[in-house]
Amino acid sequence: MDETLSELGDYIAQKLGDQLVGWRIEHDELTVDVVASQIQSVARFVRDDARCQFVCLIDICGVDWPSRERRFDVVYHFLSPKQNLRIRLKLETDEVTPVPSLTEVFPAADWFERETYDLYGILFSEHPDLRRILTDYGFEGHPLRKDFPLTGFVEVRYDDSLKRVVYEPVKLTQEFRDFDFLSPWEGTDYVLPGDEKAS
Repeated sequence: MDETLSELGDYIAQKLGDQLVGWRIEHDELTVDVVASQIQSVARFVRDDARCQFVCLIDICGVDWPSRERRFDVVYHFLSPKQNLRIRLKLETDEVTPVPSLTEVFPAADWFERETYDLYGILFSEHPDLRRILTDYGFEGHPLRKDFPLTGFVEVRYDDSLKRVVYEPVKLTQEFRDFDFLSPWEGTDYVLPGDEKAS
């Protein structure tokens, strides 16, 4: 399988040249790093080329790397039923630079791109309807970013007296605990209340 993927990687690199950053085999799948502005032409090539035939868009997702200058990866997964192969296209972007939408090449990209926008805040240019798809109207932030607070900003509950859904700022009912991160199997370095009775 690796030999087939290596040959395909070389073939795609020869055909597309400077539209790619590079390619590699990871987890028994071919990963092709794409120049962000060229994603439409690369996707069209892997769909239409007789040696590729990746006609099925499986998924589009984001990955957040907050320490990087271009903090987001946009990852596209394709399947070629004819070749019985999978390929992963990957590109980098930041919070303000939009990625060209694939909806013109693969109409199935519509909801995948909306989900990626909703959860990561990654923008897609030329998208016909780029709005939230999973979070509620008026939701603040993007919940899969690594700097999004674990508790969120608001909590939602049904108020029986008002007979409607109410949005309120998050109130934590207890203080955050200070964990010592010691293994309970190895014992602690401090005396717990009640330990004095054991001696």
